[in-house]
Amino acid sequence: MKKILNLQCINCGKEHKTSETDFVCTACGGNLEVNYDYKLISRRFSIGKLKDNTHFDMWRYMDLLPINDHDKVPHVHVGWTPMYNCKELAHELEISHLFIKDEGRNPTGSIKDRGSAVAVARALELDKEIIADASTGNASDSLACLTASLPMKSVIFTPTFVPEPKLVQLLVYGAEVITVEGSYDNAFDLCRKAVEENGWYSRAAGFNPYTREGKKTCAFEICEQLEWEAPDKVIVAAGDGTILSGLWKGFVDFSKLGIIERMPQMIAVQAAGSAAIKNAFESKTEVSAVQAHTVADSILVNYPRDAQLALQALEESGGFALTVTDEEIIQAIPELARKANIFAEPAGAAVYAALKKLAAEGKIERDETVVLVVGGNGLKDIDSALKSVSKPDVIPADMDAVRAELKKKGLIK
Repeated sequence: MKKILNLQCINCGKEHKTSETDFVCTACGGNLEVNYDYKLISRRFSIGKLKDNTHFDMWRYMDLLPINDHDKVPHVHVGWTPMYNCKELAHELEISHLFIKDEGRNPTGSIKDRGSAVAVARALELDKEIIADASTGNASDSLACLTASLPMKSVIFTPTFVPEPKLVQLLVYGAEVITVEGSYDNAFDLCRKAVEENGWYSRAAGFNPYTREGKKTCAFEICEQLEWEAPDKVIVAAGDGTILSGLWKGFVDFSKLGIIERMPQMIAVQAAGSAAIKNAFESKTEVSAVQAHTVADSILVNYPRDAQLALQALEESGGFALTVTDEEIIQAIPELARKANIFAEPAGAAVYAALKKLAAEGKIERDETVVLVVGGNGLKDIDSALKSVSKPDVIPADMDAVRAELKKKGLIK
């Protein structure tokens, strides 16, 4: 692939040809990053060409993706999700401009569809028959969807606590599910060993650098939807750290191509019970595993596999990390739905909880443009959503009971 210069290790700096490895550094086992020939890409990729492109999905950015084509990837609509200008909510929080990027509008309801689409395209280029992943749900759901109609089998390693709606998606799409007693980290390690033993392709984030490249297309869309500008702040939930690092890579790509003139500040949101990245960033130390616990399963991670690049994104952008409690996350689910019309899963609601905290603490300037990335749809975890609301009472089937209920709700006198 001429547009790719190399795959470079983020630990030791060793450069690899794309034919040498697909996953990690052959010298030290470190994570890899895709380096592009921006001079070559700039000859065929421009704002003008994007304006002429009427195909509004993630593949409009093919020149900046590490694959040759996507023709064999099932044509479910991945990307070009809506970004809402939330003027009333911005006014309430005393923010100049607030936009919410609703990634729950992707085919399986999460931003993970972007990473899976690129991983599946790469596996097809390599003629792989089996692709595996370890996930708490969203990443594996997207992989199962994108391989469902292909002559390629998905093998999914999940911990036992996967929310039922996410498990149902896996089964409906026909994935082979292996449920592991233990944590996400246990499932990740077993998946990696199975991939190595059997010569499968791995989609696992923080192991496969191509998934990060898919997620960066969300940043491209943010800039394009803001009329070729980057916002001042981007607030995103962080588990393994791949979405955070992927978004930052997208802004870096557009900056190197001269499409945007300034870079945003990246803000990582973690659950208070799963804060390995925040801990490392604030202590300026290497990442240490935590005993993670949170209602937000999408960011429930003991040891974040892409932490190094996530920390680098925070450092380079002048950003920071913060945590929100499970109570704040649960409270944010109906509040975000009622104030911005977006039903988010707990990890998605966490970014709104963080925004409220930042606004209250005066950490957002009045003239700034802020983008929240809501990574997943609320139907992914209805049990958590139900904790935030009260179920309606059941009444007898007569109008007297209806009138009494309406009075109790204050709808009639």
